[in-house]
Amino acid sequence: MSRQENSRQHNNRKLFLGVFIPLLAVTFVACTAFAVLALRITNRYVSAETARITGRLADSINLKFVPAITNVEDFAVTAAYTDDGETLNMVIHMMGGSIPYARGIYYGTGASRRNGGVFYDSADWMPPEDWEPSARGWYKEAIAHKGKIAYSVPYVDADTGLLCVGISREIRGPSGTVTGVVSVDILLNKLTTLIDETTPPSAGGRIYIVDSDGTFLTNPDTSKIMGSNYFSESPIPAKPADYLVAAGSAFQDKTRYYAASKIGESPWYVVVEGPLADFTGRIKRSVYIFELALVIFCIICSLLNLRNFKAMRRGERETGEQIFAETQNLAISAKQNAATAQDQTASVKEIVATMEENNALSESIASKIQDVSAVAGKTSGDVSDGVSHLEKNVAQLHEIAAANQNTIDGIKVLGDKINNIWDIVTLINLVADQAKIIAFNAELEASSAGEAGKNFHIVATEIRRLADGIIDGTKEIKEKIGEIQLSSDRLIIASESGTDRINEGVEGARNLKDRFGSIKNASEVTASSANDITRIIQQQAAATEQMLATLRQIAGGVENFSGATEAISVASQNLQDIAEELTR
Repeated sequence: MSRQENSRQHNNRKLFLGVFIPLLAVTFVACTAFAVLALRITNRYVSAETARITGRLADSINLKFVPAITNVEDFAVTAAYTDDGETLNMVIHMMGGSIPYARGIYYGTGASRRNGGVFYDSADWMPPEDWEPSARGWYKEAIAHKGKIAYSVPYVDADTGLLCVGISREIRGPSGTVTGVVSVDILLNKLTTLIDETTPPSAGGRIYIVDSDGTFLTNPDTSKIMGSNYFSESPIPAKPADYLVAAGSAFQDKTRYYAASKIGESPWYVVVEGPLADFTGRIKRSVYIFELALVIFCIICSLLNLRNFKAMRRGERETGEQIFAETQNLAISAKQNAATAQDQTASVKEIVATMEENNALSESIASKIQDVSAVAGKTSGDVSDGVSHLEKNVAQLHEIAAANQNTIDGIKVLGDKINNIWDIVTLINLVADQAKIIAFNAELEASSAGEAGKNFHIVATEIRRLADGIIDGTKEIKEKIGEIQLSSDRLIIASESGTDRINEGVEGARNLKDRFGSIKNASEVTASSANDITRIIQQQAAATEQMLATLRQIAGGVENFSGATEAISVASQNLQDIAEELTR
């Protein structure tokens, strides 16, 4: 297996784990938070539900006690104002049938039956001869409560053999002395039926009625009624006193729930307990199923994401290969452009150097032509002065010889200067020829530069036209100079022969005046031509400066282009590296 394939498989595993592990972590955190929150809500629900059930059952049982308590209170009021036996017996029988869950209502006096005491029972139970009400527990508890409702300890009814609890109250006559006790027997098996009809909070829940000591008053196992203690059999962690004092509230330990409610004013309590698993088991199962479903969902999402990542990676590799191929072409083109730009930079720099030399030469020519113009002007002035002196000194022909000799010498000097002018004119022709050659080369370079050399082509054309003008001007100068030289030669010959013709000086002077007029005109023409040449050279210099500025701009642009091409080459190499990274 290739190294690239191993790298791809390693990247796929990293992608899968990078997607699966965060999803799995989020799943477990969410499920844990959900479970904790659900358990808290469940505990609160269980506490509220168990407190509600015990309170409702306690209220229901207390409502069953209300008729018995009401009849006891009503009979006590009646018996407090009358001791008529028939009346009391009739009231006892009337009340006996209106008390649910009760064996009946009965009334006994404090005096013994042997001494005239009486006992009335709504069930018409006749006690034995030696049976005395005042010796019974329900009687004693009523006396001990001093006018308040008393609840007796459960006992077995002698008539029915059923377990009963007594609700009793003492009766006092008008004098305030105790005249008897009225009591109602509540059958505990009736309360058991009432509890059995109540649905526990959960399937494993149990409901009991206990007294303040925890003795069972109701229990599905009848052998435990009045024989077993709730606190000794239940795993309740609280102390009995604390649990019953806090009746009306509910709590849970780790595995079970508990609740207790007091039944009215009685010393009895409804207690409820059961396993918390009845409530939390379904939640835990739901959480486990939910977690399993989320794990499966995470695996499926991870696999789908892995497949999508693979597809994306394939697309990235294909794109990378395309980018790699294109960047290779771009790099080759950039290198070629860079080489071309470097060549162009060198060529432009050579042209700039040549034009700078040409500009310096043009300035030198302009300076020399200015000197020629100054010489021509000075010659014109000298000729004008000679004419003036000739007109004034026509009569002084005797001095013509010396003046003629001076004139000959001056003409010779002028001939030398004219020869210098020939040299300058020849130099101008040479410069003009070089300018034409440079202009021709510049036109060739401008044509090869395309649109960017258009302005440079115009400048080169102007330079060549200017050079042609200079050449034409120098031709005319040559002709004038030739005439001047011819006139000078003739003047020398005439001056040398004029020594013999001094007597004919006036006429000669006139002729000389004409000749000097021609010389003056030729000098003026020479000065004018020199000024024209100076102006042309200055224009050429200005054009050359413009060409230099343009070439410098071209050189700067080419250098910038070369730098940009180098940057493109570097960027192309970077793109190649990225493309290679994408194709891994």
